Amino acid sequence: MGADCAGQRLDVVLALRIAEVSRTQLSRHIAEGAATLNGGPAAPSQKVRAGDVVAWTLPAVRSVELVAQEIPLRIVYEDSHLVVVDKPAGLVVHPAAGHQDGTLVNALLAHCHDLRGIGGELRPGIVHRIDKDTSGLLVVAKDDATMNALGADFKIHRIRRIYEALVAGRPAGVSGRIETLHGRDPYDRKRFSIKVKTGKRAVTGWRLVEELGRASRMEAELETGRTHQVRVHFAAMGCPLLGDATYGRPPRDEDLRAIGKQLGRQALHARTLGFRHPASGKWMEFECPPPEDFMAALAALRKLVA
Repeated sequence: MGADCAGQRLDVVLALRIAEVSRTQLSRHIAEGAATLNGGPAAPSQKVRAGDVVAWTLPAVRSVELVAQEIPLRIVYEDSHLVVVDKPAGLVVHPAAGHQDGTLVNALLAHCHDLRGIGGELRPGIVHRIDKDTSGLLVVAKDDATMNALGADFKIHRIRRIYEALVAGRPAGVSGRIETLHGRDPYDRKRFSIKVKTGKRAVTGWRLVEELGRASRMEAELETGRTHQVRVHFAAMGCPLLGDATYGRPPRDEDLRAIGKQLGRQALHARTLGFRHPASGKWMEFECPPPEDFMAALAALRKLVA
């Protein structure tokens, strides 16, 4: 190692030289014995001195305890680096407590036969997520380099994401932008709120697409991508999503209540997804229309004002 590395942590030094693997992954690799310092064991936090010899070997990809399941998927685009999926409402993205299988990840393990693994594990890379009961577009990485590149673009908000929503009420205007803090609701940890003392910045651009009497069809373009962001922001604007039991009380209007109940989920669809392909550098943009249940709710709302 040169003098420019002296005094730096080993995981930092390696991260500067191995761009295709994240520092978090490298720290785990070092802890698992994938790196040596002067021929001996090393720790991620160990400081490097000028003249030290560091060796790192990419660990073999290992299988994880995830079951490949033949779950129908709508693949919008796929190549050797990534796959874009139109996720149906009701499908959980990633295994977690209460959802150990039957997820998008389980489906992708069965579908993708060219996974090179993420973080040393044979699994697809979930770059971003959408809620279980939200439908629409997701991009998933097949390898570390793609995962890291897309993750970096999401972090600096260089991804285009537009959602379509059906809401109760009407916004004050035809378009606008809402910027708030975003964090866990201090009174209900399962919810998120803008009424927090500390939180992350959340920004949503919005547009009124169609007036539907006591309801509206709206569009939301994300500048940031916080959990439940559109649902929280639209509720804060006085326009909660139809069918959203978490952030919207049942509408007083009997017809709207019935339409939301029939839909059985929040009326939210991730319609547009655009990003720069990590390998080719080409801008790619995908669009898929809302599914049948969303369109049926829209048709029912239109009948109310016909």
